Amino acid sequence: ILFFFAVTGLTLNHTEWFAGAQRTAQSQGSVQRGWLAGGGPVAKLEIVEHLRRSHSVRGALSDFRIDDAQLSVSFKGPGYTADAFIDRARGRYELTETRMGFAAVMNDLHTGRDTGRAWSWVIDLSALLMCLVSISGTLLIFFLPKRRASGLIAAAIGAALCLAAYLVWVP
Repeated sequence: ILFFFAVTGLTLNHTEWFAGAQRTAQSQGSVQRGWLAGGGPVAKLEIVEHLRRSHSVRGALSDFRIDDAQLSVSFKGPGYTADAFIDRARGRYELTETRMGFAAVMNDLHTGRDTGRAWSWVIDLSALLMCLVSISGTLLIFFLPKRRASGLIAAAIGAALCLAAYLVWVP
């Protein structure tokens, strides 16, 4: 997990190095006009499941907007978006799916964007594990008399260099 976050830290910091081929596909279709409910409620579940079944749409439902003339349905996942615009009068829709490539998926996993609750826990547990490893390593230096001075000096120099880089180069 440490390797994963290290590599994706690079891909996030240098997105231009890892820009994959973004693919966009458009398709059209129609839904049952009864689902669009002239007087009753819109059949949201049926519409969402129709889009998933008919076009293999994936990702979590992120937005479902209902206007007088149209509905818009959006799905998002790591490195993926799908947006459908449904004409309420005719029941016809246009769907645009965008797949952003492997590096974008990894970057979204790193940041937790559009990944869901379970992946958020993976990120949190990984961060806690890395904190525990860092703290235990720092504490261990106090139990190694021959390495204590050089270890503390190295830690102080590292901290000073990070602070200097921040003060000098970060606007």
